[in-house]
Amino acid sequence: MAAEELPPPEATEQWTPVPAVIAAPTGSVPSDAIVLFDGRNLDAWEPVRSGEPGWKIKDGAMVIVPNPKPCDQRTKIALGDIQLHLEFRTPAKIEGSGQGRGNSGIYFMGLYELQILDSWHNETYVNGQAASIYKQQPPLVNVSRPPGEWQTYDVVFIAPRFVADGRLTSPACMTAFHNGVLVQYGAALCGPTVFRGVPCYAPHAAKLPLVLQDHRNPVAFRNIWVRELTLPEAKP
Repeated sequence: MAAEELPPPEATEQWTPVPAVIAAPTGSVPSDAIVLFDGRNLDAWEPVRSGEPGWKIKDGAMVIVPNPKPCDQRTKIALGDIQLHLEFRTPAKIEGSGQGRGNSGIYFMGLYELQILDSWHNETYVNGQAASIYKQQPPLVNVSRPPGEWQTYDVVFIAPRFVADGRLTSPACMTAFHNGVLVQYGAALCGPTVFRGVPCYAPHAAKLPLVLQDHRNPVAFRNIWVRELTLPEAKP
């Protein structure tokens, strides 16, 4: 098409809505983030079973307290679409193997698990290793650091959508970076995480608490924050 036949540049310029301005200082938390744990207290968390003990803070980290009756911890606030930053450390002393070594997990909405595991020279099923969407999607690569070293997850989680009659209109979706490396890209989940059987969706609330799993291993966490996301509405 000849240049004189093209529309003026102004025809393809978009001026509204203007994106919100936030601050993102180097090495710090974005100004619009919700800090869930900064090493000072566990005020944002509670045991999933009322009356059960919480975890402990040791050297600025939130640490799972193994006991005969494991108790996951959940956020007091409910969350839907989010960007999550979390740092974790599996025990420095290697004990056990496979799923019994440095096991924990992040359950988005309390239902959809991104696996935490000591996957440094530790063989297990690939859809159960570190950075897998548990029992659904292996990570693109294994970028696990040696046990005892701090590691990071940066995750974008998009909640599933249901219509009024309970039908699923779009599945949950996850993109994740492990230690700065892409390990999940736009992975569509088949349903909530299940240990046995095939996952399937059932309608649930648009926002639910984030859950950290107690798998009887003293995994530690620090620097946990989320940004709630407001996505553009899908065009028909």
